[in-house]
Amino acid sequence: MSETRIIVVGAGVTGLSIALDLQAKGLPVCVIDRKGPAAGASAGNAGAFAFSEILPLASPKTIMQSPKWLFDPLGPLSIPTRYAPQIAPWMLRFLCASQPSQVRQSTKAQAAMMRHAQNTLEPFLSRAGLAHMLRKEGQLQVYEGAKQFQAALPGYAALEAENVPFKHLKGDEIADYQPGLSPRFTHATFTSAYATIDDPKDYTLALAEKFSANGGEILVGEVTTITATGIRTSLGDLEGKIILAAGAFSHRLARTAGVRIPLETERGYNTTLPDCDFDLRQHLTFGGHGFVISKLRSGLRVGGSVELGGLDLPPNYARAEAMLNKAKAFLPGLKTGGGVQWMGFRPSLPDTLPAIGALPGHKNVICAFGHGHLGLTQSTATAALVADIVSGQNPAIDITPFSPSRFASWL
Repeated sequence: MSETRIIVVGAGVTGLSIALDLQAKGLPVCVIDRKGPAAGASAGNAGAFAFSEILPLASPKTIMQSPKWLFDPLGPLSIPTRYAPQIAPWMLRFLCASQPSQVRQSTKAQAAMMRHAQNTLEPFLSRAGLAHMLRKEGQLQVYEGAKQFQAALPGYAALEAENVPFKHLKGDEIADYQPGLSPRFTHATFTSAYATIDDPKDYTLALAEKFSANGGEILVGEVTTITATGIRTSLGDLEGKIILAAGAFSHRLARTAGVRIPLETERGYNTTLPDCDFDLRQHLTFGGHGFVISKLRSGLRVGGSVELGGLDLPPNYARAEAMLNKAKAFLPGLKTGGGVQWMGFRPSLPDTLPAIGALPGHKNVICAFGHGHLGLTQSTATAALVADIVSGQNPAIDITPFSPSRFASWL
């Protein structure tokens, strides 16, 4: 097997986007993944480029709501009882990241990342020949009553400060944007800075096809160890510069290099309904219930929630069922039969920001993981930043807030 100078570990949407950007710079690149392209969260996500989602999950609001949510095993945020001792250290870091000063810093960094994601997305799609897969339909966030809406207003003030456009709606105005909603939703907010992809799995596979057509090599094999000169894999040793983009499994590989990264797994659930005649006009978010409904080429996807349960526990598909039942109640005309359930792993760091930059003590390893539920959204921005780092150019935005070394004082 030939050596290559750059090895991207991970064939999800982030890893393949990075590979294409490096390839476009004329650099020799190969990709390796334990299951192949689009085998993880890149296949089953909601398909949204959620550019307006600049507020970190780690926040005082989440901390205040957590006790209520955690007592509901099917609620928006849950931790399986048997996993609680294992995740306790991560939760302490999450609590530290929820301090107001840290939230302000994280919001500012996330806003810069989202602007870069918006700026890089369409040029990237054009280069890949995939611009036809993009939909610019926006997002509608709905609220049950004035109290729930009022509670969301501080978040919109933060969006306004970062020049993120939105429009508040109430009463009959809501039906103009989304017919068929239950009258229990009295307020809503439309965010135009939202786009979706035809189908996230098809999109990721198309990236893989483009990379291969350009002469790139995609290997299917298990990466076991980061070495001084590359990686050890089930296919043999590979030497070169490493881009670590293995999603929720990235921290396990970082540990083989002696570096502990506080990454946890948001287990996301969804049900994809077969194509039906329900008129879903844009990405629909039920924030108070922790799930969304998105329109794909193949049908409608109902999913979301956060289950902090690691990589090894069996799926709890009752969570998918609970969201589907709510979707039926909230959209009375929605047909919910014949759906396909799915569960995937989303890599989450305590402050909600990804890790982008050199692995501490290992200049030969560049991290590109930890995007939580924003992996698709930030994929092209991450690719552009990694390509800048590798080629020795100054990144387009300040990447200090995303440095993997930011956790050193926590460990």
